[in-house]
Amino acid sequence: MLGIRNIDRVKPGGLELKDRVVGIQRVTKVTKGGRTFSFTAIVVVGDENGVVGYGLGKSKEVSDAIQKGIEDAKKNLVRIPLINGTLPHEQVGKYGGARIFMRPASHGTGVIAGGGMRAVLESVGVTDVLAKSKGSSNPHNVVKATMTALLKLRDVNKVAKQRGVSITKVFNG
Repeated sequence: MLGIRNIDRVKPGGLELKDRVVGIQRVTKVTKGGRTFSFTAIVVVGDENGVVGYGLGKSKEVSDAIQKGIEDAKKNLVRIPLINGTLPHEQVGKYGGARIFMRPASHGTGVIAGGGMRAVLESVGVTDVLAKSKGSSNPHNVVKATMTALLKLRDVNKVAKQRGVSITKVFNG
């Protein structure tokens, strides 16, 4: 998923997942017999407690496209480290022409983000964050850029393990 190694994948069994439709597009295939219309839907699912995934569905009917997107998203669930409803540190994400920036916020700030980024952050369970989308506003690329940024987040335990030191040593330098 998005070319990042060491992803903490999650099985959907036993999770109470909520889905959010980020965008639906009507696409056209031109054939000798005329135009054929179909729909694509990008969907984000999450348990609002650190687990999130996104999926893309395509079909001739909108409802079928959304259903396929939900099934695809459930196959791509990952766990994201959160601290008291916000991010552990600032993070930048890029995908295609989309550039996003996320910064942790104090309790009570809310989710300051727009479009596809808001859907992903709310699905993962972030309640306080300051986020900015720069560059392309294409919902597919914004969702993927947000996911790359979230997958690059590290919590204290992961940093301590990578450095081979104790958690107190991480804070005290």
